[in-house]
Amino acid sequence: MNLSNLRPPKGQKQKKQRVGQGMGTGRGKYSGRGAKGARSISGYSMMRGFEGGQMPLHRRLPKRGFTNIFRKEYVVVNVGRLEQLQGDSFDPGRLLELGVIKKVGAGLKILGTGDLNRKITVKAHQFSKAALEKIQKAGGTSEVIGAASA
Repeated sequence: MNLSNLRPPKGQKQKKQRVGQGMGTGRGKYSGRGAKGARSISGYSMMRGFEGGQMPLHRRLPKRGFTNIFRKEYVVVNVGRLEQLQGDSFDPGRLLELGVIKKVGAGLKILGTGDLNRKITVKAHQFSKAALEKIQKAGGTSEVIGAASA
């Protein structure tokens, strides 16, 4: 056996069914689409969630709650993550530079998950109580920045 003898299994490769090639082929005239209706027309595409004219599920279900258009999405970084990073002072610009965060959004918030064993200086828009305690306990300082720049 060598590479020139290799063949796909019998029945694996099939010719594409060519439609619209005349009445004798069995796939002529309407080309398997039927006579009339939306699906028979060229360029037809069905709306997402279309259920044949029945009221779609997303319209049958009741609406609940609301979306707060004034919501602020803060980027969060844990104290344990700051412990792993090189350097002793951190602000949003430095964290962007290090690749810890991708964008600042509404601001940077420092959370208290993880351990902090060294003295660091952190500038952020918000701090959790646990994060503040851990930073101060380690001998570091925390500074609250004003409004986020877009």
